[in-house]
Amino acid sequence: MKVTRLPHPIPYQGSKRNLAPEILRYFPSDINVLYEPFAGSAAISIATAAAGLAKYFYINDLNKPLTDLLYEIINNPEQLAKKYQNLWYAQMEDPKQFYIQMRDQFNESGEPYLFLYLLARCIKASVRYNTRGEFNQSADNRRKGMNPKTMKMQILGASYYLKGKTTIASKTYRDVLKLAKPEDLVYMDPPYQGVCSGNRDTRYLEGVEFCEFVESLQELNKNRIRYIVSYDGRTGDKSYGQMLPDDLNLTLIELDAGRSSQATLLGRNSVTIESLYLSPALTEELSNVPTLYRYTRGEQLCLMEGGT
Repeated sequence: MKVTRLPHPIPYQGSKRNLAPEILRYFPSDINVLYEPFAGSAAISIATAAAGLAKYFYINDLNKPLTDLLYEIINNPEQLAKKYQNLWYAQMEDPKQFYIQMRDQFNESGEPYLFLYLLARCIKASVRYNTRGEFNQSADNRRKGMNPKTMKMQILGASYYLKGKTTIASKTYRDVLKLAKPEDLVYMDPPYQGVCSGNRDTRYLEGVEFCEFVESLQELNKNRIRYIVSYDGRTGDKSYGQMLPDDLNLTLIELDAGRSSQATLLGRNSVTIESLYLSPALTEELSNVPTLYRYTRGEQLCLMEGGT
């Protein structure tokens, strides 16, 4: 499915914006509610809305400042764009010091427009938190963030696609999964995998333990819920993340995510392959769709013909 020029107001490391057209190839066309328990920048919800594949959207992320920002983008786009514009011009005299001041103000107030400015200015658009849950990422002082005119267009575009048909929440993913029904679709792009020891990744306010996540997927299978998971992957000969277990009976699709910016800078040719897991209920629906690429363990990547 070809989806181009989608709005993307939140610069966010790990966003699936570039992979959205490939991911949407495996979406059914009759989605009642699209659930994103780990929404991040909500790139998949925006792409799905633009493609007209879902009637309603449930955007969730445990990072409440992020969901507060998404709420403002969708419901108060003009006001948010104006506040961002004011910050952008106010930084010009001393961008480095201004960023530090706005970061301190955000950690005190949690204001969405301050968070948007920080995301536009921080290194690699990468969120980092300290042990107190405070945003502590430094600024990329080589740039001043997205131009206000461009940002306004991105914000208005996202609002156009999602306003009036979206619920914004900040719950645990397990609570969100309980809401899904067979006529819905759940898309999950969870944070970097943790193990059952509670190890914390400073990129996120809370990690996702592998064993609990697998149990949640088992429950979804039991209830015949359609879902897609972006999870592990590999770059060259190096794999990252733990593969989801065979007994979940998932279909594994490998997506070519291209060369990372780091690989490009280092002159390396290795590309990143990201794994996409399709639930049994979803795979059964898609089995008659031509050009669906299916990969399961022990098999080569093969083209699924209609009816096979």
